[in-house]
Amino acid sequence: MTSSNNIFRDVGFCILFFTRLPLPELPLADRKLSEAIWAAPVAGWVVALIGGVVFWMANGLGVPAGPAAALTLAATMLATGCLHEDGLSDTADGFGGGRTRERILEIMRDSRIGAFGACALALSILLRWSVLTALAADPADAATGTNGPAYDASTVVFVTLLAAHGASRALLPIFLRLLPPARTDGLSAGAGTVDQATAGAALALGLLSLLALGLSVAIVSAVVLAAAFSAFRALCLNKIGGQTGDTAGALQQTAEILVLLVASAVF
Repeated sequence: MTSSNNIFRDVGFCILFFTRLPLPELPLADRKLSEAIWAAPVAGWVVALIGGVVFWMANGLGVPAGPAAALTLAATMLATGCLHEDGLSDTADGFGGGRTRERILEIMRDSRIGAFGACALALSILLRWSVLTALAADPADAATGTNGPAYDASTVVFVTLLAAHGASRALLPIFLRLLPPARTDGLSAGAGTVDQATAGAALALGLLSLLALGLSVAIVSAVVLAAAFSAFRALCLNKIGGQTGDTAGALQQTAEILVLLVASAVF
């Protein structure tokens, strides 16, 4: 994985890679994404914190649940530069419009968005917005999934974002480890090989993220994510024989949505 001397540097690396947040210049020349990606869930926590602060401010100003959820979602998308949304739309266009492996990869590399990509992106935004709106409007007991003391809307939205953003990014290292690059060039091909310890550390942080929702919800979410991961891995192998940066983004979006849906269903 990484030595203790590299922990903060790896966290900074992942924040720089997965977000658009400005950080001081870091000595990263000798680090590869495959070595630092265990900290991807930490970058997710940072994005969740940004979204949580925006919701807290909107809620404190009396903004209704729907617009507050929209502002929260916009803040998280601005923080990441829509990195994963771009991957989702490209993957949907490629998998939906291409018949051969070569054609799928060609479509995924096209910067233009097609019908499949537009629909996937619209559904992603709609699902995430609707869940955040529902949680914000009915926050009772949502932070624990139990009959314990109720939490306010800001707390509920924050812990849900924390779980969704952290756990969804925790799947990326094991995804890169278990699937070969589908191209000989590009982001995933240049990322390097993710070792078992790095992938395991990220998964541990992902489980820690889910525990913010309470043990029962964390277990349900983990089972759902494992099933979705297996299905998406099989789909990628069938369609393009491996993974790309776009499919990693699509996986993150899918996992984030699933955690949000589980949270809304259980609560």
